[in-house]
Amino acid sequence: MTDFEMAMQELEALSNERMKKSYISNGAQEPLFGAATGKMKPIAKKIKGNQLVAEQLYATGNYDAMYLAGMIADTSSMTESDFERWIDAAYFYMISDHVVSVTLAETDFAQAVADKWIASGEELRMSAGWSCYCWLLGNRKDGEFSTSKLAGMLEQVEKTIHDSPDRTKSSMNNFVYTVAISYVPLHEQAVETAKAIGPVEINREKKKSSTLLASENIQKALDRGQLGFKRKHVRC
Repeated sequence: MTDFEMAMQELEALSNERMKKSYISNGAQEPLFGAATGKMKPIAKKIKGNQLVAEQLYATGNYDAMYLAGMIADTSSMTESDFERWIDAAYFYMISDHVVSVTLAETDFAQAVADKWIASGEELRMSAGWSCYCWLLGNRKDGEFSTSKLAGMLEQVEKTIHDSPDRTKSSMNNFVYTVAISYVPLHEQAVETAKAIGPVEINREKKKSSTLLASENIQKALDRGQLGFKRKHVRC
């Protein structure tokens, strides 16, 4: 049995109807097993860094397999065109924002690709671009970013968030929160931006619309003493 076959067999063994329904309610489509992502870690440990298997898994179109692909991908061997191919196949936000953008955030060219996606005008590409910055800011040292560039991005959010597609709105809102908490040089500007944009309404298919309020979440994080928060690793 190949590593790919082993991985698919073990993913199927983790099938969970409740998880499957949850993923589908968020936009996932068949084929999928409904494996809890935390339970994928033992499989990932066995094949981590095997890019061939990562590509085979991602190409299945199976949500669980695509998620595992992101967990095991060898980002040092991936190119910008690989990520363009991955984002093309990312058909809903849990893949674009929680698989592709997370994996991209471990590369040296993450900001360049994220910038391109933000400017693309395509909902999931834009969402993945803003999300990638969230993963980057929450992990890398402040000195790795251009303060003036991030300040301009905050201004862009303030001007365009309410006219953006829903998934993009969500990621932009999260960007403001992440700058406020994880990028100390622009903490004050991000707090002001959050106040200026106010409530952000998100309409979801087959679900009630929801309202995001970055200023409230920023305050909660500050109350927990999280200013300057950085995570050790981007991927699981």
